[in-house]
Amino acid sequence: MPESATVEEITSAIQESANLVGAAYSRDQVGPVLTAFADAFAEPMVVFTAQTGSRYAGQLDYSFAAPVKMGDPYARALSYDLAVKTDHPVGRLLTDFTKRFPFSEYFIDCGAAAGGLRKACAHFPRDQQKVSALAGLPSMPRAVADNADLFARHGLDNVAMMGAGYKSETMSLYFQFDADSRPEPKAIGSLLREIGMPEPDERMLEFAHRALRANITLGWDSPEILRIAFAPPPARGLDLSVVPAPVPPNFARFAASAPRAYDGERVNLFAVKWMPGEQFIEVCSYYLLSAMQRKLFISDHQK
Repeated sequence: MPESATVEEITSAIQESANLVGAAYSRDQVGPVLTAFADAFAEPMVVFTAQTGSRYAGQLDYSFAAPVKMGDPYARALSYDLAVKTDHPVGRLLTDFTKRFPFSEYFIDCGAAAGGLRKACAHFPRDQQKVSALAGLPSMPRAVADNADLFARHGLDNVAMMGAGYKSETMSLYFQFDADSRPEPKAIGSLLREIGMPEPDERMLEFAHRALRANITLGWDSPEILRIAFAPPPARGLDLSVVPAPVPPNFARFAASAPRAYDGERVNLFAVKWMPGEQFIEVCSYYLLSAMQRKLFISDHQK
């Protein structure tokens, strides 16, 4: 199979994935985004994502990596009329970050039915930053500094990615773990209770404990944590038995048979997420793998 894809191939794959999961799709919305960022697919990583829960019903997102040399995704989106210019600090967040800190690549999130740029992230796994350093950015919401003690108490120390949600006017911190620094299930349960999230069962906590990263979403209007997610690393093959919650049939169908453009077993990612009053799962299916992901997932398969 190819290690890259054309805009037309990716467009068709998004449509097929949306059909599998029963999500809305608009070629008129997807096409302009992929055309605007077409040069990103020379260094490919594309993943399709669906989430259970009432808030995300009928939605499919697609995400892709873009090289540093491409420049600020928000500025490009503005130039292609894929975003609305705003005076809100969210519009300056990634620029403030990339002027001060090294990073490896951008990740860009968009919707299969909702047009334009939804979110962009700076990814810096080799140059992880402390919360205290990020809190000093001029456009950073006060909520980051307000929650610094909470993060430290629960083992959330090293940030490997930061995202700006342009449509929601929120931002996200992605905390990185290794085998020795992953929060224990009890610590995760304590954190969820402290921030007012629904009480998880032991199976959810054990799954969250295996996470490579935790994603915390904050806003500029209050110190409240709006959303928190834990995700183990992507894995080859499909084993729905490890998911600590029922997987609806359409999500299982999507995870098992969404289009992909690489050899070897399918690569999926499952995450557990909480918002006030709601607990749900995220199902991701990789369509294109980065060079590093191909090395990790494909070479092992071919041995």
